Amino acid sequence: MKLLFLLVLVSTLLLASCAEPSPSQAGSQAQQASSGAPQAVSVVAVESQKLDTVLALPAQIIPYETVDIYPKVTGFIDMIRVDRGSHVRAGEVMIRLSAPELVAQRAQAEANLQAAQSQSSAAQAKLASDQGTYQHLAAAAKTPGVVAGNDLQVAEQGAAADRAQVEAATNNIRAAQDALRSVKQLESYLEIRAPFNGVVTLRNLHPGALVGPASGTPGAQPIVQVEDLDRLRLVIPVPEAYAAGIREGQQVSFNVPAFPGRMFHAPIARISHDVAQNTRTMAVELEVRNHEAQITPGSFATVEWPVQRSYPTLFVPTTAVATDLQRTFVIRVRQSKAEWVDVKTGVAVSGKTEVFGELQTGDTIVANATDAIRPGTTLSTRQP
Repeated sequence: MKLLFLLVLVSTLLLASCAEPSPSQAGSQAQQASSGAPQAVSVVAVESQKLDTVLALPAQIIPYETVDIYPKVTGFIDMIRVDRGSHVRAGEVMIRLSAPELVAQRAQAEANLQAAQSQSSAAQAKLASDQGTYQHLAAAAKTPGVVAGNDLQVAEQGAAADRAQVEAATNNIRAAQDALRSVKQLESYLEIRAPFNGVVTLRNLHPGALVGPASGTPGAQPIVQVEDLDRLRLVIPVPEAYAAGIREGQQVSFNVPAFPGRMFHAPIARISHDVAQNTRTMAVELEVRNHEAQITPGSFATVEWPVQRSYPTLFVPTTAVATDLQRTFVIRVRQSKAEWVDVKTGVAVSGKTEVFGELQTGDTIVANATDAIRPGTTLSTRQP
């Protein structure tokens, strides 16, 4: 048994040693693999052209003007003439408030004005009397010994004091008039008027509610909200890569979900000239005329955004751009050898992609690139 076991062990070792190739044989196999038949690929040439295309960008339609209506004075809502959907004209009375304390303030201001006017009349009468006395004494003093010099001086000082009293009374009248004018201005705030032509889109409060000038206070509700629907803003967040060449007045087409298949047109009216740091987009506004009230504010729109470059750039088929999660590249063919060229991609147009890298017009690249074609691979090229 032991002899049989030893014989089996020796035969197994001999077979294993015969199966392993010698170092020279292994090197020969590797050289044969590296010098195998060329890999056949389809190739195309890098093209140069000026970019001129249209991209679909999302946008939002908002009112040209919108305002939340808060009262300027504290009071009770006495009457509201408008409701959601009401059309209003600029200056039209929408809401009337009642504030009894303003009536009392106006009565007090009128009484103060009358008192100031009465004091002014008394001061003017006294000034006229004392001025007459002074003038009489001054005329008599021309005759020596008729009027004592001290009496003439006292009369003159009395007239000067009266003039000061008249001036003070006049200032009191002006102050009382300003106070009355201020109260009347506050009373005018009891009528809330439409700031512009528009539509009431929101109503939160009703007659009897107590309201006050609480704009910006947390939890404060506006009485109504008014929006201008004749003119709209179409706000487009344009990516910074497509923001070059924008000019005011340029016509742009867009569509909205409410009118499928229908295109609208509007000019570029406002450009922010600032790229937002968080989104890397620049806000551009179109001014949309909406006299027939067809387009509803708050709707989303799809804009056909024109993208143009004033200089030529390089384009390759989209399938010619490959990535291995670390690099984005195209495979250039030089002397039948594969060469990876790192690129950055731009806009894709009709099956072609704009690329930027160490390429030149006319370079031969693989039409269907893949990271399986390693640099240095021998290639057999053919036109697609």
